[in-house]
Amino acid sequence: MAIELNHIIVPAKDAKASAQFIADVLGIEAGAKWGPFYPVAVANGVTIDYMDDTRDFLAHHCAFLVTDEEFDAAFDRIKAAGIPFWADPHHEKPNEINHLFGGRGVYFDDPDGHAMEIITAPYA
Repeated sequence: MAIELNHIIVPAKDAKASAQFIADVLGIEAGAKWGPFYPVAVANGVTIDYMDDTRDFLAHHCAFLVTDEEFDAAFDRIKAAGIPFWADPHHEKPNEINHLFGGRGVYFDDPDGHAMEIITAPYA
């Protein structure tokens, strides 16, 4: 069997709201609560499992590979919701997208400051 990433646990001050936030941006459904987690499943079977955490935590980074059409739709939702976005992970190029590896990409933060990214071309 090939090794695959199955899920990642992301801490949040409000796990349900954070799961709904990323699901809304991506245009997918947030899953029902499962144990302490609010999962968001993507097409390749990986889930981002948000979990309530009242402690201070370091920000995570999640990048989502999307089609050009999915990028356009998600980017439209980001702009319509007034979510700040950047072309780079260090927030030095506001209100821009990047064109790395012949694709398009954009960074935005979720409600807990986790760096989210959508890209149309893989970096590897």
